[in-house]
Amino acid sequence: MSKTYADRAKGLETMFHPQSIAVAGANNVIGTVPGDIFRNLLKTEFQGMLYPVSPGQKHIASVRSWKYLIDIEDPVDVAVIVFPSAVAHMALEQCGQKGIKNVIIITAGYREIGGKGSEREQQLLDIAEKYDINFIGPNCLGIINTDPEVMMNASFARQMPDEGRIAFLSQSGALCTAVLDYARAKHIGFSKFVSLGNKAQMSEIEFLHYLKDDPKTDVVLLYLEDITDGPALMDAAREVIAARKPVLAIKSGRTELGASAALSHTGSLAGSDGICDAAFRQAGIIRCNDIEEMFNKAIAFAYQPLPEGNRVAIVTNAGGPGVLVTDAAVSDGLDVPGFTEKTAALLKKKLPATANTKNPVDVIGDARADRYNVAISAVLEDENVDGVFVILTPQSMTEIESIAEEICVVADKYGKPIYTSFMGESDVAEGIDILQRNHIPHYILAESMSGAFAAAWNFRKAGDAKQEPPAAFKDVDREKAHRILDKAAAGGRGMLPEHEAVKVLEAYGLPQYQSEVAKTPDEAAEAAGRIGFPVVLKIISEDIVHKSDVDGVVLNLSSGEEVREAAENMLQKIKKQQPEAGIEGFFIRKMIPKGEETILGIKRDRTFGPVVMFGYGGIFVEIFKDVAFGITPVDPKTVDRMMSELRAAPLLKGARGRKPRDTASVREAIQRLSQLAEECPQIRELDINPLLVLDEGQGSFAADARIVLQDGG
Repeated sequence: MSKTYADRAKGLETMFHPQSIAVAGANNVIGTVPGDIFRNLLKTEFQGMLYPVSPGQKHIASVRSWKYLIDIEDPVDVAVIVFPSAVAHMALEQCGQKGIKNVIIITAGYREIGGKGSEREQQLLDIAEKYDINFIGPNCLGIINTDPEVMMNASFARQMPDEGRIAFLSQSGALCTAVLDYARAKHIGFSKFVSLGNKAQMSEIEFLHYLKDDPKTDVVLLYLEDITDGPALMDAAREVIAARKPVLAIKSGRTELGASAALSHTGSLAGSDGICDAAFRQAGIIRCNDIEEMFNKAIAFAYQPLPEGNRVAIVTNAGGPGVLVTDAAVSDGLDVPGFTEKTAALLKKKLPATANTKNPVDVIGDARADRYNVAISAVLEDENVDGVFVILTPQSMTEIESIAEEICVVADKYGKPIYTSFMGESDVAEGIDILQRNHIPHYILAESMSGAFAAAWNFRKAGDAKQEPPAAFKDVDREKAHRILDKAAAGGRGMLPEHEAVKVLEAYGLPQYQSEVAKTPDEAAEAAGRIGFPVVLKIISEDIVHKSDVDGVVLNLSSGEEVREAAENMLQKIKKQQPEAGIEGFFIRKMIPKGEETILGIKRDRTFGPVVMFGYGGIFVEIFKDVAFGITPVDPKTVDRMMSELRAAPLLKGARGRKPRDTASVREAIQRLSQLAEECPQIRELDINPLLVLDEGQGSFAADARIVLQDGG
């Protein structure tokens, strides 16, 4: 039985806290990967035994060397393999024979080069499974643990990072080295630092399970190039976040080139990045666009308490930057409140008459350290304030270093977050250094403070919110839906026409208006008479994806004669426009009263599985692309998010004097569709377009539906 992610995560305790490490393939050449990895372990004073393994060498950097791993007499907790890919599997085999259960494979030349490399990577997996070995890589930089009791730099990074509370996991080794240099310049420390490489076996998912309980880690950062198991990643991230540890991620590859053509609106609109975005939000992962944004937010989480609310005070020695930050704060959903009478009186008493004592507080350009101290202390004591932004512009009389030191002193007295922005570069460099060494978050662009604070506040708010489970409807007829879908698949059909699709929707309680199917224009007229007028007439053809493009839909027919004439005209037009299309008949439905046109859909994503879509619908859906996604099963919070983030959301609420629409019925429809997606894996794509949303209390109804089946049924 293969191991679960959580099972493999348990082995990471030894991986990060080994008593002994063997470096298989070490050499004496400084400036090479094998040589530098062993020397990194030496110079960072790893608190355990080191065993270099190098056939033909008696010693490596003055340390006795072993010819083979199996020659080492003592137990080995972790092996680092840096032999060439042509022979690295032999070293892994020896790890298994010796009982080494934790391995880091630095070597490149595997799946990333294709062909023979992919075969070699599979060979590693086969050996690991044979001996129950956990391994990281191949094609990775290595791993680092800054814990003073371990001091393990099992990587070829140039320097050991400072100790800190941030764990960083990256699929790119080259990015790791850049991040380490970036962080070192800003005095940002790490608890764990991991290069995932090809993720042949161990991925970010196992590390998330481990870091959830790691006492040295408060924040987790991810750089991902691909996601192999989206639902497992979401579950693991939720566990970390439930432990009050934020997870921030950069996911590269925002565009999907060469994707196969979709057969539904949902399929064409559900790009991989949009789904990834939705999945991250649903799991609580904070997605970042770049390294600077990621660390701007990470230092806020790692170095300052989470804010109790969204109210910020701004203290500045220049009016312009104060206004810019105020605008940014409001844009990011923060409040820039007025102060209490006590605070206002204190500021008026202590600051010069020319100072602005309202929020933002302008202490004037000639402010020295004592004036900053007075202003910051006063606003931090104010009950209307949850955090403070401090801005400094360097002027001839500005005591830059002294002000930085005062901020550090004041920060220790209060349980509220302080963020800073010393604007400039060379003049303020020493002051910034003081702040960063004392773990006061500093931001090059003053406006970035508000984005970081908003992220911290939203994380706090989400953690305090009550979580509701996804709905589970008991009135569905799963067997009926499966019979329809399986029959179509057995017949080799790739798509269900509307008259069959509505039966599947009915089985899951999605409301429909009365409808019938007819073979001929005469039968269509008779069916319309039974249903009652007015009716809509639609063509039935597997060869016609979008009926309105070929005049295959006629609305508001009010008599049998109108239906017959419309059906005959429809046949003639389609014969001219698409003569190869096979016609099965007509679908007649009672006209649904006029409502707001929305769209509901399902897509089965290869990374995250079933996805539901909701958006503003109709014939222009792919032009406006005003849609939102949720990974099934969707919970009530996700449904609310999907509905509220649409640009057209005000239309459903009753904008411009119109009556509010029945949003409650839409919420239920999204959740029922989510259950349908979960329980009917035969469906590849599904469209309900439009879903007509009537006035409040009158429901919503599917006016058109299409189901695309999985390839091969």
